Amino acid sequence: MSIAKRRLSPEESRGMALAAACDLLIEAGPQAVTLKAVASRIGRTHANLLHHFGSASGLQKSLAQYLTDQVCGSIAQAVIKSRTGEGTVRDIVDLTFDAFDKQGAGALSSWMLLTGNEDALDPIVDAIHALVDEIGEGGHEDREMHEDTLTLVLMALGDALIGERLADSLGLQRNRARDLAESHLEHALDRWKQEHEV
Repeated sequence: MSIAKRRLSPEESRGMALAAACDLLIEAGPQAVTLKAVASRIGRTHANLLHHFGSASGLQKSLAQYLTDQVCGSIAQAVIKSRTGEGTVRDIVDLTFDAFDKQGAGALSSWMLLTGNEDALDPIVDAIHALVDEIGEGGHEDREMHEDTLTLVLMALGDALIGERLADSLGLQRNRARDLAESHLEHALDRWKQEHEV
């Protein structure tokens, strides 16, 4: 029996829709992530998706949450590994930059801002905040971790939006922003290791 004909649980249906929305985002950009396009891709009706998401902006907000949950989980693991010497700072940088560039979070963020759906960015901001509190020493009080995260996320977002053109116009290698972010985080990790005598 095909997926389109099989009765799915609400969780399965939402999961399929979000996976399809993510694919559309990567393939064709945020303007392609519509209820109609997602419904068509998964063999469901427009009304079915309206039931799950309420509106196109509801779908975008859920997609932002979906992307962010995946990315933040990977970044948290990479941070922990880098502190124990199992991973590298570059792993953290690449995961963050790829999330905003290759996985479409940068394009989705700018699209939501342009279409007036600013509260759809809340899941991204909230998830990053929760991630920082989780991995920071002293939770919410770890000011340096907050500042390092702000720097990394803003660099990744800016790079996703204009990094290629800007680097080219300045005669710099395409990955120069990643190199700079890596250098910044290396200093932050060294500082953390000194403070914790690792």
